Amino acid sequence: MEKKLDAICVGAAIVDIPLQPVNRDMFEIESFPLQQISMTIGGDAINEATIMSRLGHKIGLMSMVGRDAVGNFIIEHCEKNGIDYSGIRVREGIDTSINVGLVTADGERTFVTNRNGSLWKMTIDDVDLSRLKEARLLSLASIFNNPLLDCRALVKIFQEAKAQDMIICADMIKARLGETLDDIKEALGYVDYFFPNYDEACLMTEETELEKIADRFLDCGIQHVVIKTGKKGCYIKSQDGSVLEVPAMKGITAIDTIGAGDNFASGFITAILEGKSLKECAEFANVTASISVQSIGATTGVQKREQVDERMKEYYAQQS
Repeated sequence: MEKKLDAICVGAAIVDIPLQPVNRDMFEIESFPLQQISMTIGGDAINEATIMSRLGHKIGLMSMVGRDAVGNFIIEHCEKNGIDYSGIRVREGIDTSINVGLVTADGERTFVTNRNGSLWKMTIDDVDLSRLKEARLLSLASIFNNPLLDCRALVKIFQEAKAQDMIICADMIKARLGETLDDIKEALGYVDYFFPNYDEACLMTEETELEKIADRFLDCGIQHVVIKTGKKGCYIKSQDGSVLEVPAMKGITAIDTIGAGDNFASGFITAILEGKSLKECAEFANVTASISVQSIGATTGVQKREQVDERMKEYYAQQS
């Protein structure tokens, strides 16, 4: 049976306010003028949904927001970008989360978050499992990002996804509540493609060598471990023992790395949906991420498919 959607993204839909560029001196000055302060869409799931929609696919979003101006901003963004937002739950008495991103001149960032916002309040009850049958692929945008979506909740979501013959992808962030690999091992066993970055993967596995990191995750039952290695590109190891190291786009100066990982995942998933090889998926992901870091905000870089296709030509020229 033909599916209504190509993919469903589950996770955070919030607003980011990036402050750029910042440095420690700002705390010594009464008024610290910045080049730009703006309100942008943020949150792993809506970032992925936005980019994949712009890359030409039918994407659904499952998240939770409050009945407030920020929640309305998120809904309007979905409408403008052709995202199916019928899976977003609007809850009374909840503040839609806002993250303030402190971005340094070289593009590195940290976040100031609201622990009482929707990001921290979303539960399994906000996920309509009956709708998973509508899509070919499920992306759990970031394990640990919504703390109440714990291992038990993820297993429930993933079991239903597998019952619907869905491909399962997942990213992760650093554990918010001190969770360990053992705490999520059962859930990871359902994942086909896993996208941690190197620092996150080191912390979770207590390993520093890429192969050993990958092996720890593969031991959980993951089919393909895709470790994002920043300016180097990515490292992939699969259950069959095969290894790929795929280089990043050269000559890129990062302005803002907020959402770079989400753009990488979006590019990789787009390529999966289009039946590309594992190496081609990684290449497409690297190039998508390279565009995102050259603009402020997670979804301001990639606006249309042609951008990525044109840069893919440049990427392949670099490799020849």
